[in-house]
Amino acid sequence: MKKIRNSIIIDLYQYDFYQNNIHNNDNININILKHIIKNIDLIDLIIKKNLYNYEINRLNKVDKAIIRLATFELLNKKNSHKIIINEAIELTKKYSDLNNSKQYKFNNKILHLIFEDVEKNKYKINEL
Repeated sequence: MKKIRNSIIIDLYQYDFYQNNIHNNDNININILKHIIKNIDLIDLIIKKNLYNYEINRLNKVDKAIIRLATFELLNKKNSHKIIINEAIELTKKYSDLNNSKQYKFNNKILHLIFEDVEKNKYKINEL
């Protein structure tokens, strides 16, 4: 799953720039990516709701992609929230251009708030 997450982060990063142009040829990734994009409004709403004194457009595109993927996974509930958040933090450490402990701590805090929100509110994701 780590390899898939890495690839999807890159695809989501590209999607943030080009919107409808997805250049991924991997069927697994493209299905996950389409599912995320179909639910992007809900995902972004949940992220915005849990960003205190911060706006989603201030997130750098790499961190936004990581948080979007993790939020989708938390909504989808196919893996433990601990695994999802841990993998997101590892991706932050690997890819975030801020390259410091503040960024992964920031993402960690947001993802824990998002997990609590998702558990409390039982959001429904749109199926493909």
